[in-house]
Amino acid sequence: MLRLQTFIYTFSLLSVAARADVKARNCSEVREACVAKGFSFTHVPLQEISGETLRVCPQGNTCCTQEMEDKFGQQSKQDLENLVDEMSHLLRSTFVSRHKRFDEFFLELLENTERSLNEMFVRTYGKPYMQNSEVFENLFAELKRYYTGGNVNLEEMLNDFWSRLLERMFTLLNSQYVITEDYLECISKYTDQLKPFGDVPKKLKSQVTRAFIAARTFVQGLSVGREVAQRVSKVSSTPACIRALTKMMYCPFCQGMPAVKACKNYCLNVMKGCLANQADLDPEWNLYIDAMLLVAQRLEGPFNIESVMEPIDVKISEAIMNMQDNSAEVSYRVFQGCGQPKPAGMTRSTRGVSDVFNARFRPYSPEERPTTAAGTSLDRLRIVWNAMQHSVIDIKEKLKMSKKFWSNLPDVLCVEERVTAGNTSDDDCWNGHTRGRYFPEVQKDGLTNQLNNPEVGVDITRPDTLIRQQIMALRVMTNKLRNAYNGNDIYFQDSSDEGSGSGSGSGCTDVCPTDADAEDLTTEAPVVEADRGGPVDGSELPSAPPAALLLTLALSVLALSRQWR
Repeated sequence: MLRLQTFIYTFSLLSVAARADVKARNCSEVREACVAKGFSFTHVPLQEISGETLRVCPQGNTCCTQEMEDKFGQQSKQDLENLVDEMSHLLRSTFVSRHKRFDEFFLELLENTERSLNEMFVRTYGKPYMQNSEVFENLFAELKRYYTGGNVNLEEMLNDFWSRLLERMFTLLNSQYVITEDYLECISKYTDQLKPFGDVPKKLKSQVTRAFIAARTFVQGLSVGREVAQRVSKVSSTPACIRALTKMMYCPFCQGMPAVKACKNYCLNVMKGCLANQADLDPEWNLYIDAMLLVAQRLEGPFNIESVMEPIDVKISEAIMNMQDNSAEVSYRVFQGCGQPKPAGMTRSTRGVSDVFNARFRPYSPEERPTTAAGTSLDRLRIVWNAMQHSVIDIKEKLKMSKKFWSNLPDVLCVEERVTAGNTSDDDCWNGHTRGRYFPEVQKDGLTNQLNNPEVGVDITRPDTLIRQQIMALRVMTNKLRNAYNGNDIYFQDSSDEGSGSGSGSGCTDVCPTDADAEDLTTEAPVVEADRGGPVDGSELPSAPPAALLLTLALSVLALSRQWR
């Protein structure tokens, strides 16, 4: 009996020694793992010590000191930030690069066409064009100001352009009279009633407003998406989240198991708790992506900028021809409404206009397009536009892939070998207490679903302010995108919050008229009511001035068409 007791005692001592040796070895592995991860601790136990000072990890025998646990907590916070930054990098870089690409193209389109137009017309038509070029310079300045976020009403601006054009053409057509500023103001009152340019202004208004609203809003949408992605990807971790991360990622070190990864479902619960606010962004983000895809269709369809600019020279020339063909009737009706202007003596400058141009203006066919520097530049822009069409296809695919990004983030982070042991190791993973299976149910996405999260204490009554701001930014942008798809524009201030331009334009109030609608317009000049008796029908019409006088302004109008192509 005594020998049996001695044997048992000796075996117990050997077992304790063996266990001590195992623990010492495990703590040595912990030291090596910490060094490999770049930790520099003052002291790492060679063998297990009491964990009574620990606040997160189990307080039994442990390989961790309180200093180690504190640094593990700091590293856990950094690890989550790095993981989210890494996983969102592609999303953020997509919005940054595509925004830059589209913005540069649209600005190049505006600036290059204006520059080419001016160079060609100054060289070809000289002084007559230069005397009228400010009409088109102002038009392009306003288009650029609208695109870059200025408070420009597109419809009113285009109406004003046609009014200024009518004033210039009327003055040239009636150079034998003294046309004062007050008289020009009177003429502008009858622009809509006389319709001197036929139905071209209404057609172009519909097309130009849709094209520019779509272009500006799409680039603004990319800017908002860029800013939201950049801000939301900067995670603000709560103390409860940091504790849960530390327990999941580093408490295995303290248990002498540095190589053991977290169970997949365990990781999901931790990440869903830490990223609950980000998941709440997802519904509004998905609506925003859908709206972006709608507007992207406008960049491909019949209302894209290139397709609007391509025929604009022919359309404006049609307007000029209509004005020229009906100049006598237009002048007569204006005289009836505004009175007969005073005659002017024939001056050298008046005769000079006729001397410079002596051919009737007519629209050229596509085969007769001049091969000038302007044409070459526009050809280059068409090549760029073709590349942009491929970019539209590309960005549409990228946008589709970004749907549900924020709610899928926990699944992306909890992939095998990055944080977790993977689905194949359900019984050989860290469950928050030991190596073994994780039994709690995985929580749903979003803040309100974290009330009973077993791993992260989440205050569902206090949503993250920054995330709520981004949700509102997306909601506002989505509303504007939907309006842009229908050809409408709305005003909202977003330059300070979303990093994109703000401004107003006014497209159509409901749904823009189509080309078919525009075809219904009549080009017949109507009888108008006049301030001074009003225009009246009569058989005696004043003789039309030389057609060459109109050519001066007609060529100036043609200049605009070159810019838009």
